Parts: sequence; C-alpha cells; structure tokens
Amino acid sequence: MIEVLDSIPVELDAESLMKACRIQPMSDDADAFQSLIDKALAIARPKAVYREAFIEDRSENIVVVDGVTFTSSVLARNLANVERVFAFVATCGNEMDQVNLPSDDFLAEYWWDQIKAAALGCASRYLSEHLKRRFGVEKTAQMHPGSGDAEVWPIQQQKELFSLFGDVGGLIGVELTDSFLMVPNKSVSGIVFATERDFHSCQLCHRENCPSRTAPFDEKLWSEMSGKPVRIASHA
Repeated sequence: MIEVLDSIPVELDAESLMKACRIQPMSDDADAFQSLIDKALAIARPKAVYREAFIEDRSENIVVVDGVTFTSSVLARNLANVERVFAFVATCGNEMDQVNLPSDDFLAEYWWDQIKAAALGCASRYLSEHLKRRFGVEKTAQMHPGSGDAEVWPIQQQKELFSLFGDVGGLIGVELTDSFLMVPNKSVSGIVFATERDFHSCQLCHRENCPSRTAPFDEKLWSEMSGKPVRIASHA
C-alpha cells in the first residue's frame, strides 16, 4: 500500500529561524528574511509518500523488504526482531525550488535553504504523527541511506528504496540524481521501524563537524552494530 500525504500544514517559526541564521531582530536583514518567510508560506507544499511493507527474508548483512533487497549489517541488526516497516520519502516540495532568487545574493540563497529545511521538518513531523495515528506505532526509529558512516547503509541503496514506490517524481516531485542525491535537496528518505530503544544513524557517524548531527557518536553502539573497533574520528 502506497499513500501520498500532500495536504501538510506549513508552520514556520520565523523567530527561531532568524535566531538560527543569526539575524538581528528589527534589522534590514530581518525584514528581508520575513519576506522570504511570507513567500514560503504562500507557495510551500511539503509532501511525503510512504509504504507499509513487510520483511520477507534476512541474514547477517541483508534484509529483503517486499521483494527489494537491502544490504546493510546495521539495518539487518536493527530489524532483527521486526516484521513490518514503513519506507518513506519526504520533501519540502519542488515548488520551493521554483522560486527565483537573485543569482548573486548568496545570503538570500542560504536563508532560503534554511526555510526549505524547516518545510521538510513539517513533512517529517506530519508523517511521524500520521503513522502513530493510523498504525498505532509509538516508539520508532529511522534509518536513511547515506546517513552515518558510508558503510552503515550505502547511499547507493537509494535506488532500491525508491523502487518500492515506482515513480517517486510523479508522486511527490522528488528525483534521484546519478550520484543518488535527492532533488529538491531538502528531502529525506528511509525506513521507519518499531523499536524499544533510541537509535540515530548519527550515533554511528565518525564525522565530528556535521551541522546536521542529532546525536553524539556512540563507541559501544558502533562496535555492537558494525562488529568493528572504533577508528579515529575524521575532522573533515
């Protein structure tokens, strides 16, 4: 079963976004930023598509979900006692990529990217609440191809994940590039699964200076999930 969520409310906290962008209140920058917020509220249509799916087979490094084979020892360990998952793709909406910003205004481009991220957050939260209401799932975790260290779940497996939906571009306007990145850039894909413990892919990422980090690196979890010793962190 594939379901599209395309009537997602857009709620943007201008004050919090300005603070994150280090914009002083009552300044010229604040006025310019508010104009972008107003534009986003007028055009943004965040969306999500998800599919309830079931695990058909598994091994130490492989999980087969509705006929699609995923290769990841971490995914296999996380889903060891799970029978049902929810594959998904969520996005800020390609409408936000159609806004014309001055090509030489790098600050406006940065601000717009942050607003797009907030719109994606609306889609992600809406999807999470929808799954809780419809399927009665309470405590869940997610894994995303390409999130965490490269070997955790290779980004190339975006192709397999997208194949669970068919034409994701036609469903919610998200396309995969040849390098398996998503367009719009503020999109996320992955698998939601029931769990009794907290899990974040960031716990398995050695990269220290990542602005998107949601949890610190966990040495014990890394050794447990990967079967490898902790290596020296990258400072890239």
